[in-house]
Amino acid sequence: MKILDKYLLKTFLITFATVFVILFFIFILQTIWLFIAELAGKDLDILMILKFLVFSMPRIVPLVLPLSILLASIMTFGNLAENYEFAAMKSSGISLQRTLRGLTVFIAVLSIVAFLFANNVIPYAEYKFINFRKNIAQVQPALAITEGQFSDVGIYNIKVNKKSGKNGNNLTGITIHKKSSMGDGSKIVIKSKDGELISSEQSSVLQLVLNDGNYYEDVIPKKYEDRLKLPFAKSSFKKYTINIDLSQLNKPEDNGQDVSNSNTMLTVNELNYTLDSLQKNMKTEVISFSENITLQTGITNLINTDNKINNPKKDSISKLKEIPKDILSIFSNPEKMNILTTASSNLVSIGYNIDASKVNLENKQKTINDHVLALYDKFVIAYACFLMFFIGAPLGAIIRKGGLGLPIVFAVLIFITFHFINTFGKRISQEDGLSPFLGAWMSSFILTPLAIFLTYRATNDIGLINMDAIFTPIQKIFKKLFQKQK
Repeated sequence: MKILDKYLLKTFLITFATVFVILFFIFILQTIWLFIAELAGKDLDILMILKFLVFSMPRIVPLVLPLSILLASIMTFGNLAENYEFAAMKSSGISLQRTLRGLTVFIAVLSIVAFLFANNVIPYAEYKFINFRKNIAQVQPALAITEGQFSDVGIYNIKVNKKSGKNGNNLTGITIHKKSSMGDGSKIVIKSKDGELISSEQSSVLQLVLNDGNYYEDVIPKKYEDRLKLPFAKSSFKKYTINIDLSQLNKPEDNGQDVSNSNTMLTVNELNYTLDSLQKNMKTEVISFSENITLQTGITNLINTDNKINNPKKDSISKLKEIPKDILSIFSNPEKMNILTTASSNLVSIGYNIDASKVNLENKQKTINDHVLALYDKFVIAYACFLMFFIGAPLGAIIRKGGLGLPIVFAVLIFITFHFINTFGKRISQEDGLSPFLGAWMSSFILTPLAIFLTYRATNDIGLINMDAIFTPIQKIFKKLFQKQK
């Protein structure tokens, strides 16, 4: 490696590392802000908070890495151009292509590392992150309950005066409000002197054992006059056990996906295998649905009846000739009524089946699209490293500005455009409005011509905007106007 390549690589690496650390810290703060509700007020120890952050860090890399490469490229080559180092290189016969050669090799290696990271590290970290959030109340159930305030735990609002014990499982001064599942306004209040939380990592059921307490329940009479008396039932207990379902607590996915089937936790090979299974399953369901609809229409029965005749073709043709245009005219009025009623009910039933199957098939197609997008995303991040470098490096050489001023403005505008188009394409593809391939690669396809354009202009030492090409025609127009006036 020549001295020039070492110098450029060292300059770029210092800038890249600095920018990457700063942006990574900013995005980590954003992650904490997004999940602050799961962290605040639950008496989490430092170790659990660190685990939460460590598991959430890899998912940030696909956002931070392309932006860091873009900003570092603009700043590095902007500084070189601003300090006339590029002019010295050109005077020595070193072109921009030769300057980019060493860094291009580094970006190629970084792209491969980014793909391996997205294919192996991110799925594992995503699996740990989602399950950590899901099981946080199962590992330490007392974390779901905060001292001195009501905490939502399943269908219960629980307040305790004090928690004690190794994991805070021993509770004192317990007040529980049970939410009404019937929507009839009834209320259930349970008060107990003390209790204990019992849980297991293998079970999603949390047991709350209460000691020496009372059970109060509003009674809602059927007669409205009796409701004015405000009746309620009261009972005492020495020991009372409540089973709380924690499966919905800290639910990791808002879209209802099962943790074991989350596409973000799969590698390329696993995604290909899963996609093959999902597509075969969908084809089987479409065939089964079409056969069921055919059976409901009765066409199959008619065909089977015709097949029983010795000469099906001849008899079928003769039967069709004998059928009158108004087929109902051969039946009596009561028979017509029965036929029309049966046909109408069959149509309604078939319509409901079609609507239900349509929704089911659309959901299956969305699942397939999500998996295809997750597959392409692993390759998009590798290509994005190349794309951002070949946008940032020539752009920095053209604008001739380093530092944190103008480069940040350009970097933010370009990256926001890239991220917006990428998000927009994915959302459309998820709804099956666009093929997943185009949705995943849309931002890359749109910004690739910009990279080629900037590289061409920087290589030929042309400015970002040729002002002469804009103002020369305007000047000619004004000259002609002045000449006509004279």
